[in-house]
Order: sequence, then structure tokens, then C-alpha cells
Amino acid sequence: MKANNKKIRSDTSAQVGIGTLIIFIAMVLVAAVAAAVLIQTSGTLQQKAQSTGKQATQEVSSNLMVKTIEGIRAKDDATTMADNISMLELKVGLNVGSSPVDVNQVVISITDGTTTNNLIYANNEQTYGNAMKDFSGSATAAANKYNMTTATQTTPGDNAKYFFTVEKIRDEDGSFSQAEPVMNTGDLVTFYISTVAVGDTAFDYIGSMATNDGQDDTGLVIGPRSVVNIVLTPESGAATTADFVTPSSYGIKENVQLYP
Repeated sequence: MKANNKKIRSDTSAQVGIGTLIIFIAMVLVAAVAAAVLIQTSGTLQQKAQSTGKQATQEVSSNLMVKTIEGIRAKDDATTMADNISMLELKVGLNVGSSPVDVNQVVISITDGTTTNNLIYANNEQTYGNAMKDFSGSATAAANKYNMTTATQTTPGDNAKYFFTVEKIRDEDGSFSQAEPVMNTGDLVTFYISTVAVGDTAFDYIGSMATNDGQDDTGLVIGPRSVVNIVLTPESGAATTADFVTPSSYGIKENVQLYP
């Protein structure tokens, strides 16, 4: 009889297949984790990009536009007038497409080359610790303008050195008030800045506004041939600059066109 010489063959190919499968599953898991990280990161970046883009658009588009600046000389009568400009009236609007501007947050810096006054809106109590003395959100713009030129408080001092007031000219949507002065595209307002010089405080009138109680000195002197720089800085958006040189003589003019 023949001997039974059967041989047992060792087949390891299945083990190789299992190892490959394990590596494949591991690669899939790593890819899934990486994809999840990338998706989360891209979502965060998208949100930040949108926020940054919105802020950048607001910075570029929000821009006050000074249309005209007129100077007014204080007076006692039609012939007795101050030698210097006692008040500036700035007609201000917004550029097309501008975002709304809260005038309560606007800062106006004005200098005559010697003195610089940094002015805030009369209802702003954050910068100097107090709103303008005798300011009322329910009062007329004329009443607040009068108090700007005449009233004084312990802190920060003379209203005329620290505050400006505003009066609306055009406000179709009714967004602008003395208490909440918000400008939208199409609005037109007048910014009032007191520039009473030290020697001109005793005059009785500025325009049609009686100031019989006397006006406060602003430290500014805007006489003939004065170089004046005004910068309007809103809460967001580009600052607006208006530079002008006053005429060589005011003559008998009470209202003097200064800009443009």
C-alpha cells in the first residue's frame, strides 16, 4: 500500500487582506476627522470674513460730507459787530450709500493754529462725564444752541469749549431728534460750533439769537486771514476734513461764506 503523503499548505493571504482592511479603515477615519476639522475651520473663517467684510464696508461707506461752512459775527446792531467769527454753521449730509451715523458719537476737532477744541454732541455724557449744561432732548435746537454759547458748569467748564449742537434741515424718515440725532442718507443738518473770541463775549446777538447774558470765550480767534482746520470723526467710517482760510477782511458782512 502506498503511504499517505498529504501535505498541509500554509495560506497567509487572508492575513494580508485583513491588514490592508485595517489600514484602509484607519485612513478613512483620519480623512473623516481631517474633513470635519476643515469644515469647522472653514465655517469659522466664513463667519469672520463676513463680519470683517461688513465692518470694512461700513468703514468705507460711512462718511460725513461737509457741504458749506458759514461764519457769523456777533453784534449789537447792524453796524457794531465783532472783529472775529463768533459761530460756525456747517451744513452736513451723508455720501450716497452711507450707513446711518449717530451724531451723538461724532467728535469735532477745530483749531485756529493756536488753540484746539475737541467737541462732542451736547447730549453725550460719556467723554467729559457730563452732558452739556441745560441741554434738553425735548427742547428746540435754538434753545440748546443758546445754552451752548452761554452756559457753564463745574465739569468740564464752559459749554462752548466742549460741545456742539445740531439742527435738522431735511429729515424725511423722522430719524433725527435732539435726543437721538441719527442721520440717514438724504438727511441734511446744521452743526453749530461756537468760536467766540475772548474780546467778543459782550455782544448782544449772534445772528437772530439774543445772548444778553454774555457769551463764553472758546479760546479760538477766527479773525481775517486765519487758517482753520476742522475734522469730523464719526463712530465708524472715515474722518472728514474741512480746511479754509478766512478772507482778508470781513468788511460790513455779518455772515461770511468760508467753505468751500
